[in-house]
Amino acid sequence: MRHLRLTLLALLGALALSLPAKAAFETRAGAAYVLDQTTGTVLLEKNAETPLPPASMSKLMTLNMLFEALKDGRVTMDTRFNVSRNAMAMGGSTMFLDTTDRPTVEQLIKGIIVQSGNDACVVVAEGLAGTEAAFARAMNERAKALGLEDSTFANASGWPDPNQRMSMKDLGTLANRLITEFPEFYGFFGLEEFDYDGRAPQNRFNRNPLLGMGIGADGLKTGHTQAAGYGLVGSAVQGDRRVIVVISGLETAEARAQEGERLINWAFRQFVEKTVLDKGTRLTETEVWTGAAPRVGLVAPRDVTLVIPATLRDQLRAEIRFETPVIAPVEEGEELGELVIDIPDMQQVRVPLVAEAAVPKGGFLPRIRSAAQIAFARLYERAQDF
Repeated sequence: MRHLRLTLLALLGALALSLPAKAAFETRAGAAYVLDQTTGTVLLEKNAETPLPPASMSKLMTLNMLFEALKDGRVTMDTRFNVSRNAMAMGGSTMFLDTTDRPTVEQLIKGIIVQSGNDACVVVAEGLAGTEAAFARAMNERAKALGLEDSTFANASGWPDPNQRMSMKDLGTLANRLITEFPEFYGFFGLEEFDYDGRAPQNRFNRNPLLGMGIGADGLKTGHTQAAGYGLVGSAVQGDRRVIVVISGLETAEARAQEGERLINWAFRQFVEKTVLDKGTRLTETEVWTGAAPRVGLVAPRDVTLVIPATLRDQLRAEIRFETPVIAPVEEGEELGELVIDIPDMQQVRVPLVAEAAVPKGGFLPRIRSAAQIAFARLYERAQDF
């Protein structure tokens, strides 16, 4: 395999890459996960894969299940659900529903997001699955399918239970899904006020402290229990970038708000997007044996945009690794090598390199020429063994 080293400063050119920072922001949160959602770049991880009590942040999974039902046509925004005695009896944050109510799906979504309604979550669970236990089983099955590896659910609301656990990474992954897969519903997360039937004026304001800070925040959900501490799944947009911040284990609501704001500002101000490679840019070429052409170019199959620490923007280095020669036929787009990008203090990035064009088998003379080259190469290798 041949290796070529180069500096990426002159390359021009969006590819989702994971670049976990080795050392970065020192957060006061017990666990944290920060994602540059635009590129898929992980900016910070702290105990991010540890299953922890998620409190009301796990309501995001209940909302995911409801959004999927909406998208599948199993329910509509105007569908009305019954309120059981079980739902009405829920403590903690509620919409103050009673058994005479028939709230619509839209009202329940608002009640879950803005009022963090535990009763609303039970109504949704029973309306979709018959019982909350059955809904929890469906949540667990769906979580596995979505790749939420560190999550288990025992209820729809996040009510304290030893089997109700989520990692910060899973919450970030789920938030990313809600943003990308359900744009028609995501706007609900930015609602700052909702009061069902005027029953809870003291509980009508969204508890997400980021929404009113002027930092581009537009979601998602807070959580708090004694075991979990104060937590937050937040997202903000500035310019062309979106950032997702997940934190847990803060001691007070004020500390949660401060840490969420600090992390968002850090993510936007300390990292920059840098386009380093355009799709189709030829980086090198490799020799082709027994082909109609003697060489084929190696190109990037897609644009490559990195999010990197601002202070390191001019310190990218890369190495091209590829096999040479290759044997015809070669198909256009066939992977023949890779570009390995090194960014100081961040994880190595690997980008596949593919054949720029197809190279069919050649005629008689190219095959004879290549046969001679192969024979000579084998003789040379044997000679090196002595």
